[in-house]
Order: sequence, then C-alpha cells, then structure tokens
Amino acid sequence: MKYLEKTGLSKIFIIVFHLVGFVGFSIPHLHDFFISVVPFHLLLMAAILLMNQRDFSKNFWMGLVFIYLAGYGVEVVGVATGAIFGSYNYGETLGLKLAQVPLLIGVNWVILIFCVGAVLKKYFKHQRNIKSMLAALILVFIDFLIEPVAIKFDYWSWTDLFVPLQNYVAWYIVAFILMRVYYEIDFKKSNPVAMTLLISQVLFFIGLNVTAV
Repeated sequence: MKYLEKTGLSKIFIIVFHLVGFVGFSIPHLHDFFISVVPFHLLLMAAILLMNQRDFSKNFWMGLVFIYLAGYGVEVVGVATGAIFGSYNYGETLGLKLAQVPLLIGVNWVILIFCVGAVLKKYFKHQRNIKSMLAALILVFIDFLIEPVAIKFDYWSWTDLFVPLQNYVAWYIVAFILMRVYYEIDFKKSNPVAMTLLISQVLFFIGLNVTAV
C-alpha cells in the first residue's frame, strides 16, 4: 500500500509540476520566475525518479554515475570544440557551470536515459542493439522538441542561430552509446514513474512549441 501511495503521489507531482511549468512558460510576465526555478525542477524530477527506483545495487549506482559523467563530459567537449554537436554555448537558465557547461546537464542525461530505458526494457528483450537504436530515435525526437524552447529561454544558443543537422546525428550516436551501456549493466530497470515523466516532458515541450515559441 505504501509503495502504491508513493508511486501515485509521485505521478501526481510529475504531472502537476509540468502543468504549472507549462502555464508559467506560456505567460510572458511569468517567464523570469519560471526560468529561475528550472534547475530546481530538474533536480525534483531526478529525485522523484530516484525515489521510485526498485534497485539500488552497486551496478545501479555505477550506471547512474557513468551516464552522468559521460553525458556531462561529451557536452564539455562539444562546447569547447564545436566538433560534436556543432557550435553552441550554454546560457544561464540551467544554473551553475563548470567548464562552460551546467552541472545539471548530466542530470538531464540521466533522467532521459533512465526514463526511456525503463519504458523500453520489456521490448526486444534479447536484442539490445535494436532496443538502443529505438531508444536513441526517441531521444533525438525529444531533443528536436526541446531545441526551440531551449533557445528561446536561454538554456543554450547556437552560433549560427539555427540547429545544425550535425546536432541530431551526434545526439543519436551519443544516445545510442549511452543506452547500449545502460542495457549492458545488470540491474533492475523497472521504474513505475518513468512513463509518466517521459510523457509529461514530451507533452510539455510540444505544448510550448505551439504556444510559446
């Protein structure tokens, strides 16, 4: 019963926070406040995802740390060189930076990889390459939705003022590698709020693409 209560409350929190965020980002005079709480929103979603994780084994923590460091590391190289995603720079919305990259960007990678990974875990059970390829496609689609919103609200900006094709190709490759590692590490990948969080994020960015961009 306690488990069901925690899961149910977690799903309600996820939906409500995304709805409130959507309203806030859709109303111009509320932009500054809602932009200021973006880092706290990301941390809250990561905490809710973590609270509902069913496996806290050594392998789980290894996977989480690897995804965080790899996701953050590739962004550091990307910003410094422009050779991975194209030429871009992070704004102030995502908070504290190290090497010109917000520390929270690794958290964002963790949320995306663990959500998509948990949702797809029961499909193509013994075909990890196919599962990782599909997951990478989903992640590229999510990035496609995020880009216009991120540019408008100073998450990051592109030097040439448009998103290069290189970004989506690199996103697919990086996402595939991270998903492949995720599925290779042996831990229980079930998470009862992963689907709710993933759908809420997708609908949030679709809505903002329609109303605020």
